Amino acid sequence: MARFLKVEQQEYLMRDTESGGIVNTNSSEYELYMKRIQMRKGSVNQMKSMCREINSLKQELFEIKDLIKNMCKDK
Repeated sequence: MARFLKVEQQEYLMRDTESGGIVNTNSSEYELYMKRIQMRKGSVNQMKSMCREINSLKQELFEIKDLIKNMCKDK
């Protein structure tokens, strides 16, 4: 018996008889799927980078405020 059976009325779908799963054999759809995943990962990485930058700027701002306060106290 064949490991993959064609799904009725679905040109690019095959059923794996061992696992029961459905396999999409359309390589262009798979490539688009992988591109979307990479874009999503890129967006997440970009967001993390921006958050780190914002936190760094906040820390620097707090340090500047403390320096100004100390300068004002000394006068």
